[in-house]
Amino acid sequence: MKLPRIGLGYDIHHFAVGRRLVLGGVEIPHTQGLDGHSDADVVLHAVMDALLGAVGLEDIGHHFPNTDPQWKDVSSLELLKVVGERLTGFQIGNIDVSVIAEEPRIGPYIPEMRACIANTLRIAQGEIGIKATTNEGLGALGRGEGIAAIAVALLVTK
Repeated sequence: MKLPRIGLGYDIHHFAVGRRLVLGGVEIPHTQGLDGHSDADVVLHAVMDALLGAVGLEDIGHHFPNTDPQWKDVSSLELLKVVGERLTGFQIGNIDVSVIAEEPRIGPYIPEMRACIANTLRIAQGEIGIKATTNEGLGALGRGEGIAAIAVALLVTK
């Protein structure tokens, strides 16, 4: 019997001048990027935490600490590949992500994000959902100070 496992991931980073904006493995034109040790891709960080949580492993900070220079400015797609390899005994049922940002508009980039995630995890694009919303002007996200993402992943035993 294949048993389902669910994981939840969340990540948030504030904007920083002089950085590239990378979401879901896709570089998006914007005046600022997100501040972080790696590329600060909140979409992939939330996805990785959801996957790791579903199999009962520690969060990405444990696996890729920001104190380790090996992970400085690394593409989060590389980290996602490592996480995918750690899902032994499980297969991904689906992943769903909500991105919370006042700007930029990411709708045009969602198909490419889905393709990047699917290719990295070797799953079908149809198993990945990505949506965008705003924070309706409330709080730091509503003031446009950064971007957050929430992800859920469903895994089943092989």
